[in-house]
Amino acid sequence: MAGQAQYEELARQLSAVGAVKRDLGRILPQDCSAGSAGVLALLGRHGDMRMSALSELLAVDMSVTSRHAAHLADRGWVERSPDPADKRSRILHLTPEGRTMLAELSRRSTELLAERLADWTDAEIGRLIGLLTRLRASFGDCRTIAHRPPLPPAPPPPVPVSEQAPTTRTPAQAT
Repeated sequence: MAGQAQYEELARQLSAVGAVKRDLGRILPQDCSAGSAGVLALLGRHGDMRMSALSELLAVDMSVTSRHAAHLADRGWVERSPDPADKRSRILHLTPEGRTMLAELSRRSTELLAERLADWTDAEIGRLIGLLTRLRASFGDCRTIAHRPPLPPAPPPPVPVSEQAPTTRTPAQAT
C-alpha cells in the first residue's frame, strides 16, 4: 500500500490536472462553455435523454441543466421536445448543427492532446488511459451520497442564559 507521502503527491498531481482542463477549455469556441461542451458530449455518447437524466449524469441541479439546455437550444445545437410519457418533461436531442459542433469540439481536443503529448509513446498514452479509467472506477459514482465524506458533527445547542453560570467582571472587562 502507498504511503502518506505518495498519497499527498497524488493529491497535488490531481489538483494540477486543473491546468490541463483549463488548457482544453481555452480551445472551445467563444459561444460554447465547458458545461455546454459537456452536455453535447453526453448527448452524443448516450443519445436522446430527459433533462432529469442529463442533470443526474452532470451531477448538477436541474436549474443548471436547464440553463445549459436553453443555451444550446438558442444556438440550434439541441432541440427540446415534450416527453411522450410525461408531457411535463422534456427530451433533449442533438440537431445536425449540434452534431457538427460536437465533431468540431472533438477535433479541437484531439489536436491539442496530440500536440501536447507528441513525445509520448502509444504505450504511455494507453497506460495513462488505463490508469485514469481505473482511478475513476475506484471512486465509483461520485454523485452518490455513499461516496461523500461524512458531515462533521453538529455543534452542541447553545446553553440558555438562565442555565449559564454567573460571571464576575471587573470594570476593565465590562467594555
